[in-house]
Parts: sequence; structure tokens; C-alpha cells
Amino acid sequence: MAAASTTKISWCLQEFEAHSRTVSCLSLGKSSGRLLATGGEDCRVNIWAVSKANCVMSLTGHKNPVECVQFSVSEEQVAAGSQSGSIRVWDLEAAKLLRTLMGHKANITGLGFHPFGNFLASSSMDTNIKLWDVRRKGYVFRYKGHTEAVRNLAFSPDGKWLASASDDCTVKLWDLFQGKTITEFKSHSAAVNVVQFHPNEYLLASGSSDRCIKLWDLEKFTMVGSLEGDTSAVRCLLFSPDGSCLYSGASDSLRVFGWEPDRCFDVVPVGWGKVSDLAVCNQQLIGVSHQLSSVSSYVVDLKRVKKSGGAVIQGIIQDNKPLTDPAEPKGAALRRNYDRPTTTCSSNRMKRSDTDRRSPDGERRSQSEDEAEDKQSSAEIHNAEDYREIFQPKHAISRTPPRVSEPFPAPPEDESVLAIGRQLTDMMLPSPDKQQAPPLATSTPVQRVEPTVVSCAKRPNPMPCNPAPSSQPAPPTQVIPTKSQQQLRVIPSSRNEPLGLNVADFLPSAANHRGGALSDDSALSQIKKGHDTMCVMLSSRHRNLQTVRSVWAREDVKSALDAAVSMNDLSITVDVLNIVNLQPSLWKLDLCTTVLPQIDKLLQSKYESYMQTGSTSLKLIMKHFWTLISETLKASPAVGVDITREERHQKCQECCRHLKNLSNVVKNRARQVGRHGNAFKELQLLMVPLDEVL
Repeated sequence: MAAASTTKISWCLQEFEAHSRTVSCLSLGKSSGRLLATGGEDCRVNIWAVSKANCVMSLTGHKNPVECVQFSVSEEQVAAGSQSGSIRVWDLEAAKLLRTLMGHKANITGLGFHPFGNFLASSSMDTNIKLWDVRRKGYVFRYKGHTEAVRNLAFSPDGKWLASASDDCTVKLWDLFQGKTITEFKSHSAAVNVVQFHPNEYLLASGSSDRCIKLWDLEKFTMVGSLEGDTSAVRCLLFSPDGSCLYSGASDSLRVFGWEPDRCFDVVPVGWGKVSDLAVCNQQLIGVSHQLSSVSSYVVDLKRVKKSGGAVIQGIIQDNKPLTDPAEPKGAALRRNYDRPTTTCSSNRMKRSDTDRRSPDGERRSQSEDEAEDKQSSAEIHNAEDYREIFQPKHAISRTPPRVSEPFPAPPEDESVLAIGRQLTDMMLPSPDKQQAPPLATSTPVQRVEPTVVSCAKRPNPMPCNPAPSSQPAPPTQVIPTKSQQQLRVIPSSRNEPLGLNVADFLPSAANHRGGALSDDSALSQIKKGHDTMCVMLSSRHRNLQTVRSVWAREDVKSALDAAVSMNDLSITVDVLNIVNLQPSLWKLDLCTTVLPQIDKLLQSKYESYMQTGSTSLKLIMKHFWTLISETLKASPAVGVDITREERHQKCQECCRHLKNLSNVVKNRARQVGRHGNAFKELQLLMVPLDEVL
């Protein structure tokens, strides 16, 4: 049977544990699309090769959590800013600290390397922007004008301008050589998160929390486009390499926009959550995101994404209507292109003043202090083979063309069909040494990634299809696992083979029908034997869900969840929790007392989808209610009678008792090896504050 070709547009490449504590920032190398830098609350910067779960290099030296990371254009250097306002620049090829830059008074929020010179721009919560020469100590210039935190920076392709995005809802354009503001754009109604220059034309894009993207003409300094349609804040922007379209990354979606006239070419659902950075390589878009201590990478096949057509945006995006030509010609033919300089820019060309050149504090540091800090910084190479392959060949002279990175292969669309086909083939082909096809439980393993990689299925499935254990027919010949194997067996939420289904169960034994093939009618009658039973199970489940829904509509979510729990069917509880988890505003302390005992059952279930739902609920409770629970239990007894306070104290005690039990469950499951063990280690990290009270 021929293998069907994949039709996937987007897929999860991998998910892995990146730091020992929460990941706070990450950045992709834009030139190759194959390098990833992550910064965390453990004060480290880790360098990774995209698609590999082993850290290539770990950079230390920061004494405070790392808030921002950025690769240089050549990807030979990486800069990282911390909560204290310090910036460190490392030489990745030499594996050493290159420079420590001090001057900001608050968190570093944005970094950007100059496209040609040895300059670095930094932005901070202190509202200032500073331009540094990484070859020297002290900043070259300070740009002042924003009234709130500056979130993002971008250099123009010719290296003459700098754009900044701020929480004050404005975008400013700065002249690097004159050291002053060229213009200010004010059309956004919320904080501006990202700015991006067009690779060729005098055009600037800005994305905001108001869910809009604005396009600015940098010759006339006017707005030429307003792209709306994102359902959440715009987090990332990236022009295509040829500048023909604009990619917008928001929560769980990628949108492809055109302008003049404004239109949306395509909308691609991607499960990357709150995406943090984008890069394009080999006609694939790479997106990365982080959650707690884990990092996820996703791939979108741009060959399958529409980059032309689409309807003009008129309040609402309409993708299926024909595109009407604009009334007058606009676009690339009329817009000026950047002139790339033939030499690198020099700091001598910039006007400096004594007041803006050095900060009053934080700059005048002795040489011994700088040397002491440099000695505390190090670059730990964890994977020497990958390090030599990525960084050292740049200095080597090769007589052969450089190796071109291959596109990431897409996973098969649906391997369950192929698995059934393989078993049917085995059943129909007589063999003297084989009386019967082996059961699916003993076939090739379904795990296709390295053991250190965590499952990419983050979001719970609204309607889990896993039947109850009692409804799964056991294979006729199954190897009896050991006790340890029974404890670690987990049924994955996304499987390559059907669960509880063996083709041999639906066909007569091969020994009795070796002489001829089974007719279609006989095969269909065998397969339909379990159809009525399955319909009864699904009908019962549907009725139960309708009952829960009616209770929810008549009363509240707490009563609906109590009704689901009273049915003694975990699948119903999971269905309800999958909806409640999507709406944190529905959660109350009363709901926690009902959910926590069910989380205990879900985390110990053998179904991965149940474990994911329980983990999501536990994370929500710890995030939104742990502060209330701990403060209530630590508070001194009140004078007099306060019934409301006593009831709240009793509920908090009950929640704390359940959380203590869950903490023990999580610690035991975290000892497992592989992706499920890593998932429970993440939960264990989240529940660390529980130990202080217990």
C-alpha cells in the first residue's frame, strides 16, 4: 500500500525543557533560521540548534534574570539584557564574553544589532534607548522621548534609522547620526509591541495590543495601511524575504497580509500559543514560544500558504471574495528603496554631546570591577559536536560549497490509516511461519521524537475520544508487561495507530481461510459487530453532556461541574474542564474544592489527554488562587465572629490538603524518564511555593 503524502500546513517541531526555572525570553537567528537563544530566571542564556533538544552552549555571568536576548546579523554574537539593566555580549565562535554594558536603570526590554557596524541598540523600562559600540565601554548616544517603557527596536536596512515601539501607544523613528527624532506615529490605541522595516522599500510595520497592524510610508511619514483581523494582540511581525507580504504572529494563529490595498491572503491556525519570534528559511516559517520552563518550536510550510489574492479589508477580513484592483497605482513601483552602504558605519559620524554620551551613574566603573565581572562569566559548551558544526566552520577554508540546511520534514497526516493497511496486508498474505497478524500493542513504537522532548499537545482536547478502559477489547495475543512497564504505560492523546483496535479481531483466523480471500460482505459484517455498542456508548455520553449543559444554563458552573462529577465518568469531567480551563474568569474558590480531587484522578490516569487537562487545571489554580490560599492560612485569627472569613479559611484548608496530595503525586511521576516525566517536572517546579507553607 503506497504511503499517502502529507498535507499538513503547520506542525509542532519539538518541545523541550530549556531552563531549570521559568523561561523569560527567546530569539531566533534570522539569517539561518536554525539557531535559538533562550534566557531564563536562572540567569543563564542557552544556545540551541532548532529541532534539537540538546543545549549547544550555556552562557553565564548575569546575576539577575535574563529579560531579553538577540543574535547579531551574522549570528556570531548574542546579546542578553537582565532585570538589573545590565547587558552582556558574547562571542559565540570564541565561546567567551565580549563586553559588559552598564547604564540602564531598569529591565532591558529590547535589543537590536546594527546591520553593518559593531553597534547595539537597547531599550528599557526606564523609557530610554541607548546606542552602544560593542568594541568600547560606554554608550554612544542616548535617545529620550518616550513616556513609558520601550518594548521593541529595529534598525532600517541601510542602518541609518532606528524605530522604537512603546507602551505609550507610539512608534518613534530616530536618526542615528543626528541623534534626534525624525517623526512620531500615534494611530495605535494600545501598547505597541513590535516594529519591522520592509527589507527593500521605505515602509515600516507596527503591531499593537489593539490587535491592529499599521503600515507607515517613510517618505511622506503617513499611514498607508491598517490591517485588522487578529483576534489577540499582535506579538510578532516579519516581512517575507522578497517583501511581497507580511506575516503576523498572534496567539495560536499566523496571518498573511498584503497592503495597498489592505487585504488578508491567508489565516493559518498554529498551536504555538503566545508566539515570541519568527524566522523564514527554505520556504518554511519557524515560530517559537515559551511557557514556564519549556520552549516549543513550530513550522509552517509557506509553499501551502496563500501569498496573493484575498479580499480588501473593510472592517472585516473577507478571504474568499475576488480581489478588486485599486483605483490608482500604489506600492513598490512608487516607493523609494534603501541604499545599502558599501562600508560599515563609524561612530565618528555621529554627533555626540557630553550630556547624552555618558549616564550620571552606572558608567564610571573601575577596570578592576569590570575584570572581576568578566571572570564570573563563562560559556559552557554542552555539545561539542554541534558547537563545532555550527560556529567553527565559519573560520575554516573549504574548497567545497557550504552545506545548505534542509527543510524540516512534515510528519505524516494520519498514520492510523497506514497502520490498518499494513495489518490488512499481513492478514491477506498467507505465510507458513505466521498464523496470525501481531496485535497493535506489540508493533513498532509510536514515539517518533527523542526521549527528552516533551509532547507538543499543549491545549486540552475539548471532546476527548478515549473510551473507558473497560470498553477496550484486549488483543488476542499480548505480551504481559512487567510491573514497572504497567506503571509507566501512558496512552498518548495523538496516536499513530488505533487504540484498542486490532484488524485480526474483525476477520476470521488466517488458519481457517488460508485458501482464499475474504469477501467484502463478510469483512463488513465482522467490522459492524461492535458498531451498535459504540453508538450506545456515545449516545449515553451525549445525554450526560446535555444534562450538564442544562444545569450550567439553569444554575452556574459549580453546579454543572458537581453534576459531571456525580456521574462517575471521568470523560464527562474532562469535557467540562476543557471548557472551563479556557475561561479563567469562571474560576472561584468554591470551584477549586470540587476540581482538585478530580485532578488527582486525572494526573494518575493512563490517558495522556486526561493528564493534560488535569495539568492545565492545576496550573490555573496555582496561578490564580495560591496567593489567596497561602495568605489566608498565614493570617492571624480574627477577633470576634466572622462567618464569611471562617468559611473561606475552611475552603483554603481543604484546597491546601488536596494540593499537598497532588504535590506528592507530581513528585512521584516526575521521576519518570521521557516527555511525561518532563511534563511533571514542570508541574513540580510550579508547586515549589507549596513547600514553604507545608
